[in-house]
Amino acid sequence: MSITIKRFDELSGADKEQWNQWAAPNGHLISPYLRAEFAGTIARYRDDVRIAVLEQDGTTNGYFAYHTPQNGILRPVGAPMSDYQGAVIRPGARAHPTDFLKATGSSAIVYDNWFCPLGGVKSARRERDGSVMVDLSAGADAYFSAQRSQFKDHFKKTARRLRAAERDFGPARVEIGDPCGSAFSQLVAWKRQQYRDTAKLDVMGIDWVMNVLDHLQQSSENGFGGLTAALWFGDRLAAVEFGIQADGVYHSWFPAYDPELAKYSPGLLLMHGIFEQARDMGLDRVDLGRGGQHYKKYYASYEVPLDQGRVLTSGFAALAIYGWETAEKAAQVMPERVADIPARLRRRWAQVSAYERRLGPRLASMALAMRQPQAA
Repeated sequence: MSITIKRFDELSGADKEQWNQWAAPNGHLISPYLRAEFAGTIARYRDDVRIAVLEQDGTTNGYFAYHTPQNGILRPVGAPMSDYQGAVIRPGARAHPTDFLKATGSSAIVYDNWFCPLGGVKSARRERDGSVMVDLSAGADAYFSAQRSQFKDHFKKTARRLRAAERDFGPARVEIGDPCGSAFSQLVAWKRQQYRDTAKLDVMGIDWVMNVLDHLQQSSENGFGGLTAALWFGDRLAAVEFGIQADGVYHSWFPAYDPELAKYSPGLLLMHGIFEQARDMGLDRVDLGRGGQHYKKYYASYEVPLDQGRVLTSGFAALAIYGWETAEKAAQVMPERVADIPARLRRRWAQVSAYERRLGPRLASMALAMRQPQAA
């Protein structure tokens, strides 16, 4: 097998069409993040996006979108913001992350949400979790009927909160689409305040991230694009979420709500409204993403396994990663309040390095993490 490295704009139309066909085996799209358009959108606003084109005997076997190595570390395109990562491969073909390391001269590949239908690289796995899928192919009524039969108390409680919100503020409604951009702007404001309150990295304060989200919010290409949904209680905006959709799949990405209305569970009520209108939008699946949030168990139809981990070969990047992991293990003998510090700092440094290639902003973020380490 050989690998040719290209810029996204060097791919032909036939390449992109083939890419998208392999991202949807048997016509069933795995995730919008694995479509060529997602990589193309990131490439529009970051000049370090490259495509590894896998070839065997003159025939293309797959595509892997990534960011050019930084200090020997390779990351999938959009990471860690991309909720699905990995290579899009011809059915029956195989590729290993070490193939990409050799082709790019890297010594480590780090991933957060690696799609691994064949089991992934078990030796490299640090965590496996499921992206929660909501199957609406039979319609919202059938879906809710099935879920209520399993989790009666949860859905009764949610219905009570809806009635309380309508009593206090007026009728609830969910609006799909945001032509003037006001709901999206409020979402950004809520998220940025949340990041400040929790001392987490303010990803919406990073130029390329906002450029990507603005572009997706305002445009659609080949059925791939952003989707903004908003929940209103009377005249009051209660919750907004922004996600991406393609080929009948919507992936929830950035949800936020008015913190003053938290007792009404506006995020869940907005999610219900999206499910109810899914068929009108041509959607038969909603992907709630990876993560252990307690509420997702009430909505899951099934899960798609995703891996978090790293693959290392000889080199300085691998040595640095091994050093961090050794420090984390050594710290476990320390008192609880300090034992987790190396792991928190490593997570923050890895995150900010993926988002921001400039040293100054990275150091500023690390300083914030050290001032408020409990939220890192």
